[in-house]
Amino acid sequence: MAEVEIREENKVHARPRLITDTVMHYCPGCSHGTVHNLIAEVIDEMGLEDKTVGISPVGCAVFAYNYIDVDWVEAAHGRACAVATAVKRLHPKNMVFTYQGDGDLTAIGAGETIHAAARGENIVTIFINNSIYGMTGGQMSPTTLLGMRTATTPAGRDASLNGFPYKIMDMLAHLDGATYLTRQSVHTPAAVRKCKKAIRKAFENAMAGNGYSMVEIVASCNSGWKLSPVEANKWMEENIMPNYEMGDVKCSTLPK
Repeated sequence: MAEVEIREENKVHARPRLITDTVMHYCPGCSHGTVHNLIAEVIDEMGLEDKTVGISPVGCAVFAYNYIDVDWVEAAHGRACAVATAVKRLHPKNMVFTYQGDGDLTAIGAGETIHAAARGENIVTIFINNSIYGMTGGQMSPTTLLGMRTATTPAGRDASLNGFPYKIMDMLAHLDGATYLTRQSVHTPAAVRKCKKAIRKAFENAMAGNGYSMVEIVASCNSGWKLSPVEANKWMEENIMPNYEMGDVKCSTLPK
């Protein structure tokens, strides 16, 4: 077969400049890789390559530092917002963000997240919410839906035993220090474009010194859900999104 020359002006998409050539460890169909690409594109487009520090804690995204070519600090489980607070206060001109899953952020890290938001720390949290502990075997997480089957709720999450799903974004909305809170997804091209705009807005908010920002990304975990990538996206649209509505939850400025 003859080689086809792809002219630069005809190129629709290329690997973002800040994405390394390391082969990603994520499962096929996972949302993490798409979100990594968006973060890398935003950092590059904003000219923040030399000013960005990412905080990567325990979970599926623990190896994020292998894939996005900026400075990284690995935090203990749940402590990403506390570490990010220290980095940002020591280097206030830097762009500092955390990259966390629902287990890390809403369970062991809930306290750090809430208080960073309450203080109005000028950091961004990228929150991947797939409603399950994906890395450690598919156990129930705080965001698991009622009736949802996991490794630890084989008959489905029961409110009388396991409590109700935890919507941390809605809880943060009443805090004065949290100024930009939005919930997005990356399961369609249109959703990807909206998510990129949200990430950029969050980064701009932090660099302007306007307090805490969170971009929650409702994501699929086809391995944990025991579904194909296509089936997982369909299940997410029909079940998770009605419970975690898309769009901006809060957009404000810090009180004076």
